[in-house]
Amino acid sequence: MQLPDDFKNKYTKLLGQQEALQFLASFSKTANHGFRLNPLKQNQPVNIDLSHPTAHCQLGYYGDVSGKTVAHQSGAVYSQEPSAMYVGEVAAPKAGERVLDLCAAPGGKTTHVGSYMANSGLLIANEIDHKRSKVLMENVERFGLTNTIVTNSTPEIIAKQLPNFFDRILVDAPCSGEGMFRKDPDAVSYWNLGYPEECATRQRQILSETVKNLKPGGELIYSTCTFAPEEDEQIIAWIVKQYHFDILPVKKFPGMDNGQPDWADGNPDLVNCVRIFPNHFNGEGHFIAKLKKPEESSRIPHPSKQKKRRQHDTKNTTTLSADQRTLWENFAAEMLKTLPIGNLRTFKETLYSVPLETPDLGKIKIVRDGLQLGFFKKNRFEPSYALALALRPDTAKRVIDISTDDWKKYVHGDTFTVNKELKKGWYLLACEGQSIGFSKIVNGTAKNFFPKGLRFQPTSSINDAK
Repeated sequence: MQLPDDFKNKYTKLLGQQEALQFLASFSKTANHGFRLNPLKQNQPVNIDLSHPTAHCQLGYYGDVSGKTVAHQSGAVYSQEPSAMYVGEVAAPKAGERVLDLCAAPGGKTTHVGSYMANSGLLIANEIDHKRSKVLMENVERFGLTNTIVTNSTPEIIAKQLPNFFDRILVDAPCSGEGMFRKDPDAVSYWNLGYPEECATRQRQILSETVKNLKPGGELIYSTCTFAPEEDEQIIAWIVKQYHFDILPVKKFPGMDNGQPDWADGNPDLVNCVRIFPNHFNGEGHFIAKLKKPEESSRIPHPSKQKKRRQHDTKNTTTLSADQRTLWENFAAEMLKTLPIGNLRTFKETLYSVPLETPDLGKIKIVRDGLQLGFFKKNRFEPSYALALALRPDTAKRVIDISTDDWKKYVHGDTFTVNKELKKGWYLLACEGQSIGFSKIVNGTAKNFFPKGLRFQPTSSINDAK
C-alpha cells in the first residue's frame, strides 16, 4: 500500500523509528474479517465455523460471512470487523435502559448494543445521512430488534428535543478513517495532513450537542477508526476539560494498548482509553473511550418530569381505526403465541409497534418507528418481512419448516409447493431453525412475499473462518 509521506512521517515521529516500521508494515497485510452471533434468535445457526472465537467479544468470531445464506438473511449472524466489535462490548447497556447510537449506520454497533438490551427499554439509532439511514433500518430489521427507532436527524435537533434523556450514548464519530486503510484503500486518497484536525472540529461540534442528551451519571462511549491523536486523546481531553466528565477504565485484552496521555494534555486518566494497532492486535485500527457525566443535577428537567409530556405523538402517525384494530387482532390471534407489542400506531396504511418508552420526538425525523408489523390492504392485514424476522419459530402458531432448496426459491422470489392439506392462510417460514419470512399458502402453493428489493441468488457456504 502506498501511504502518504506525511502520514509515514507523522507516525514515525509519534511512535519512534522501530515501532513505526512495524506499524507501517502492517498496512501491507490482509485485512481481518469477523462476525457476531445474534442471541435474540431461537437457535444457533448451522453450517458455520465457530472454531475461531474472539477473546474480546463474547459473541464474536473470526471469519468471512456470506450475505447469501440462511444464517445471514435471517439475521442469525452479523458481519463485523473484529476491532469494531469491542465498541459494543465496552458500551454493554443494561436491560431497560434508554440508549442512543448517534452515528449508527450501517448498524454493527446498534445491533451489538441491541444484543445486550434483549429488546427491552428504548434504543434510538440515528444516522444523519438519509441514504445510509435506510441501510441502518434494514440491518435493524434483519437483526430482529423490536425496541429500536431509527432516526435521520442532526445532533442539534436531538439535543434540543431530548435533553438529559439517555442512560447511555454511543458516538462512533465520523473520522479520518486511518484505521480502515487496509479494509478501504480508497480512504488513503482523501487523507492529508490537515484532515484529522478537520474531523476533530466536526467531532467537537457533534459532542457539544450530544452531551446535552445524556442524563447526569450517564455514560458516553466514544470511538473512532483512526490513529490520529487529534481525533482520539485530544478529543477526550477536551471533553474532560469542557464538561468535567470522568474517564472510566476500559479492560484491555492482549494486543490492546493504553491511550497516550503524552499525545494530548498529559491527563493520566487517558491511559484508561483503548488503542488498537493492527501490528499488535488481530484487527483494524480503533480507539475507544468510556466517560461518565457528572452526577450533579442539571437545570434542564428530565423529559419524564416535564409538564404534560406527550407519549410519542407526531402529525403523521395515528392510532388505529376500529376496523384496523379488528384486522390486526384477528391476525395476531391466529398467528402469534407471544410477542411484546408496544403502542400501536399507523403511518398511512402501515402498522407499527412503537416502544413503550418512546417520548415525543418532535422534529426528529423518523425512518423506522419501532417494529413494522404489516400493512392494511383492502379490508385485510398483510404481515411484514420485519415482523417475520422479529419472531422466533417458537413464538408463532403457524410455522412451516422448509428445506434449503425451498429457501433458495423463496429468497429468489419464486413460489414452491407444500403439503396440500395445509389450511389456507398465512404461515411463518423457518429454515435451519431460523425465521426467514412469511408466506400465504393457497392450495398447496407457498406464495412469495419476500421483499422484491432484497431478492438474491443464494450461495452454498456461510464463511471461511481464519
